[in-house]
Amino acid sequence: MSHQAPPIPDQDQDLSLIDHLLELRTRLMWAVGAVVASMIVMLPFARKLYTIVSEPLVSRLPEGSSMIAIDVASPIFAPFKLVLYLSLLVAMPVIIYQLWAFVAPGLYRHERRIAKPLLFAATSLFYFGCLFAYFLVLPVVFTFITKIAPDGVAVMTDINRYLDFILIMFLAFGFSFEVPVVTVVLVAIGLVTPEGLASARGYVVVGVFFLAMLITPPDMVSQTLLALPVWALYELGIVFSRMVHSPAEADTATHSES
Repeated sequence: MSHQAPPIPDQDQDLSLIDHLLELRTRLMWAVGAVVASMIVMLPFARKLYTIVSEPLVSRLPEGSSMIAIDVASPIFAPFKLVLYLSLLVAMPVIIYQLWAFVAPGLYRHERRIAKPLLFAATSLFYFGCLFAYFLVLPVVFTFITKIAPDGVAVMTDINRYLDFILIMFLAFGFSFEVPVVTVVLVAIGLVTPEGLASARGYVVVGVFFLAMLITPPDMVSQTLLALPVWALYELGIVFSRMVHSPAEADTATHSES
């Protein structure tokens, strides 16, 4: 069987279970192949990539301090683990496209028109959330942490624990920045209305600050830097949800497709 990525059909097709499984296998092979190819390209630069990722902390450590490796194999496994996660991030557009190509034939035409920009927006917002965390949040957090360290305490972090920390921060900000997409999807499928989202604004603000307190380090700086953008993105989601909320057009499109 050819392993070329099959095109997205314009119309629904009657496929047997075996056909669906074969197509799913092909899609998975393309997704895994993209991850593996990214790893192969980045592995020679694993140490350099870790140096770049650790810069927000290393550049703010007190003079004479440095990061440490507690485990014997940490200098090898930490950069390798970083490359693995970066490969998933780099290959994410390919993975999302393969997922979209697999489910698209089962969607109505108007659903496809909505899904395409939403997938693009979701991917872009996730990347933007990670960049926001790296360039703005992490420098502020590490500056704050190193400033409040008690006298006589050397701020020295294990490279594995640092990597785990920033990965959590990247995921927290990446997924938190998906709020506009989530709100638009909820409105598009009819679970909520833009007016309902607006009326729940007070509860959302409290919930956002509470979640930020659970996700981020125990300091007001990082919690605020997560909560405020998510609140702003929620308001942006309400604006975009008003554009897709049209009950009359949705009913017309549904009847024309059926």
